[in-house]
Amino acid sequence: MRYADCPTVEAEVHIAAPPARVWPLVRDIEVVADTSEELQEAQWLPSPEGPADGDAPAVGHRFRGRNSHPQAGDWETVSTVIECDEERRFSWAVMDTANPTATWLFTLTPVEGGTELRQWARMGPGPSNLNKVIDTMPDKEERIVAGRLREWQASIERTLAGIKERAEA
Repeated sequence: MRYADCPTVEAEVHIAAPPARVWPLVRDIEVVADTSEELQEAQWLPSPEGPADGDAPAVGHRFRGRNSHPQAGDWETVSTVIECDEERRFSWAVMDTANPTATWLFTLTPVEGGTELRQWARMGPGPSNLNKVIDTMPDKEERIVAGRLREWQASIERTLAGIKERAEA
């Protein structure tokens, strides 16, 4: 798998709570940061770029993420909400919405006894810090991308478990 293929990862979890209880956790970017090893902090940008005090996020709202990785160091990104369909879908594009470095998505599906919560992420198509690593070792691109996908998969699974724990508490 190459970066230009825009590879994806996803996971799903059953939560014994209705979508109305899960939704506020999904759209709370601080919950995502609390459950991630890499995303250290996420904060909405001030209004009008982000939600005003007391308002829920909406399409076009932006947030700043502060990230840390043992091999890549520390960096910040700005993400833009690209979908916000209450109790159904919440997604954001990292950096440039027309050519994002990554896209992240949550989907909520009501089911008997609760909610099926799925998180999905796609690399690229826009360049990211990973491209700098690939450029130094182009012969190892597939291994580099596969390793990064494994990290994303583990992160998604932690995030889903954290949301499940909070929603079922």
